[in-house]
Amino acid sequence: MRVLGVDPGLTRCGFGVVDGAPGRKLTLVGVGVIRTPADLELSRRLLAVERGIEQVLDEVNPDAVAVERVFSQHNVRTVMGTAQAGAIAIACAARRGLPVALHTPSEVKAAVTGHGRADKAQVGLMVQRLLRLDAIPQPADAADALALAICHLWRGDTTARVNAALARVPASKIPRSTSAVRRAQIGG
Repeated sequence: MRVLGVDPGLTRCGFGVVDGAPGRKLTLVGVGVIRTPADLELSRRLLAVERGIEQVLDEVNPDAVAVERVFSQHNVRTVMGTAQAGAIAIACAARRGLPVALHTPSEVKAAVTGHGRADKAQVGLMVQRLLRLDAIPQPADAADALALAICHLWRGDTTARVNAALARVPASKIPRSTSAVRRAQIGG
């Protein structure tokens, strides 16, 4: 399976493409950053991000796209730009009928390093090791995009299967509390 990971941003939108599957070696297909000047009008910056993502999609033909889920920050302006760039990536993938998954930063860190509070240096080092690279991809946005792709390769399919299974179960049969889960496990 080939996954395009997107670390959204207006100034630097990282992308990383990885081939692999759970339990198999990972292979780097491509990595880079789509850049836009901070002084450019917002609509033109978003258009540049869209063109860049479309170009990557044309070149690598992924099976799925993984985008970092926007999380709350103190800087609303940064959050808005990140969310807008992420939405562009989602729309580009949807236009092609590609499945899209959103992964939180802590989910990505846990998948790649084993710890949800790992720092950027730890994530970069593990990406380097997992993909057998000579150096950590730079800038960090590129390494983060590769980490997103790896996370999706290792966790995305499992998450999709669990969600599909839950969708087939009538809502009345899904336990709503920890005590209900315990009762269901012990048969009563």
